[in-house]
Amino acid sequence: MMTAKYLRRLLAALTTAVVLAFSALPALALDVNTATAEELQTLTGIGPQKAEAIVAYREKNGPFKSTAGLLEVPGIGPATVAKNRGQWGLDDPASPPSE
Repeated sequence: MMTAKYLRRLLAALTTAVVLAFSALPALALDVNTATAEELQTLTGIGPQKAEAIVAYREKNGPFKSTAGLLEVPGIGPATVAKNRGQWGLDDPASPPSE
């Protein structure tokens, strides 16, 4: 018969295993062509103003085809693009190298 103490330990062990399993997963890239301004702010160096600039640029000019297109957004430069390499959902050979 399982005791309450045993069940608590089992639950704690299972919870730890799940947390460790999910923390080992790589972060999913954020699709900048569908992301909201709030979602864009989760990226490195993207605050409210840059996030709104990305959304506004996308709405005016259509979807980004590559990370190079992000360089056309006011306030987004090569360093910001490089810092978020792998997070944009647009990584391509034309993206600026990491510094």
